[in-house]
Amino acid sequence: MDAYCYRIAGGDGSRIDPAEALADRCDLVWIHLAQIDQETQDWLRGPAGLDDYIVDALTATETRPRCEAFGDGAFLNLRGRSKEEPDSSDLLASVRIWAVKGRVFSVTRKPLIAVGAVKQEVTAGRIRDPGDLITGFATAITTDLDPDVADLGDQLDDCEEQLDANRVFELRRNVSRVRVAAIAYRRFLSPQRSALEKLAALPGDWLGDDDRLHIAAAADRAARMAEELESIRERSALMHETLSDLRAEQIDGRTLIISIVAMVFLPLTFITGLYGMNVAHLPYAQEPWAFDAIMGVCTTIAVGVVLYFVRRHWFTH
Repeated sequence: MDAYCYRIAGGDGSRIDPAEALADRCDLVWIHLAQIDQETQDWLRGPAGLDDYIVDALTATETRPRCEAFGDGAFLNLRGRSKEEPDSSDLLASVRIWAVKGRVFSVTRKPLIAVGAVKQEVTAGRIRDPGDLITGFATAITTDLDPDVADLGDQLDDCEEQLDANRVFELRRNVSRVRVAAIAYRRFLSPQRSALEKLAALPGDWLGDDDRLHIAAAADRAARMAEELESIRERSALMHETLSDLRAEQIDGRTLIISIVAMVFLPLTFITGLYGMNVAHLPYAQEPWAFDAIMGVCTTIAVGVVLYFVRRHWFTH
């Protein structure tokens, strides 16, 4: 079982074995499990003594951000960036947290960047109780996600500045990539805001007033990012429509040129086809000047058709 534990007393955090953590009674014991397998589930149900409902929530395969009060504690599910390459359909990894007074269990399936930030907070002595630890997770996740969300907006700004009919395909790929990422992030950030707001309002003496303020601040940042992602999604849709219009205009222009060329050569094809028939009694077929006359007529017709299109300004549409 991949796990590590910290004993925190008076702000001082020291790493201990899981067996010691279960028997320890200090300000805070943080137990982090870095994988979900049968051994982890058996340990949570057995030595850890957690309720089946909590174990199922901590080790579920598919999850979404949420917060639930259960007895004297609270279950919290948050989503943040992982150190591993994200899946195309699931850009954020989950951390599941069960917190009661004096003890916090956290479980992840993938290595979360926020876990490393929380460990640094623990070793620096800035974590003293479960409220501080949960606040550390919420703050680390939102702080880490904020630049990514801002970068999506910057990428879309660049696409809008580079708007050009000659770069339609490249811009459509970039806009689609930004839009997919915005939708994937927003899918989790909107419920994450609700989960943090609910946690800040939960009753319990293990959450101090300062913890509630910090959690509310993290919820507000999650709300701002969700609104920014919604704006990016809408702007991406408008940008995609604009690029589609540019592409349609480009196709219309090329179709017009092809049609003009076809109209120029249509009467010429008729004349040359007519005089190319291998039949007797064609007018002037035996005259030496017939070929030059036919070429002159064809040239005159071609120039006349082109001049007509120019006067109608068809080449500029």
